[in-house]
Amino acid sequence: MRSDAQLRSDVQAELDWEPAVDPAHIGVIAADGIVTLTGHVASHAEKYAAEAAARRVKGVKALAVEMTVKLSPSDARSDADIAMAAERGLEWSVLVPTGKIKPMVENGWVTLDGEVEWDYQRRAAERAVRNLMGVTGVTNAIKLIPKVKTIDIEKRLHDALSRQATREADRIQVTVVGAEVHLKGKVHSWAELNAVQGAAWSAPGVRSVVNDLTID
Repeated sequence: MRSDAQLRSDVQAELDWEPAVDPAHIGVIAADGIVTLTGHVASHAEKYAAEAAARRVKGVKALAVEMTVKLSPSDARSDADIAMAAERGLEWSVLVPTGKIKPMVENGWVTLDGEVEWDYQRRAAERAVRNLMGVTGVTNAIKLIPKVKTIDIEKRLHDALSRQATREADRIQVTVVGAEVHLKGKVHSWAELNAVQGAAWSAPGVRSVVNDLTID
């Protein structure tokens, strides 16, 4: 098991390695596998990249984000300009259903509302707006309303995990209540956790996923 000092050093090194991140104003605290990122970054896109970089590091069991977005004067945009750019971004994404998502912007923070059938569409909508200039944060309030009936989700999900060679498939408990999937068990990394969660969201008819997986 990595010591707190080594984990902190590894996370800092990964932030240095990530070209989308300027680590000059980011602080890293590590305690018992829990990493806290502090300080400020220049955009929401950089904040997202810093979080992703920290999650990639082996030994990170949980991540607390206390970073703020501090825009430079040249990057600041009015809410009206951001809203217009967000609408265009959603329009131009082939993965986002036309006319289904409405963005609202307040002080640079974008909130996405609407309804889609699949989680990949919900995630695509968020990707379409989070890298826009002037955005300080994104709240994804898009609801999932599947049209596909829930048919043997549990078996399909276990089959998908086996196909994708997720090495923790046998240690994961899958419980299905209606259209809600509950995941329990242990995985070795954030990558494996995200792979299992992604497989659950890809099952036809799933409306929500309760992820109680832990990183060992």
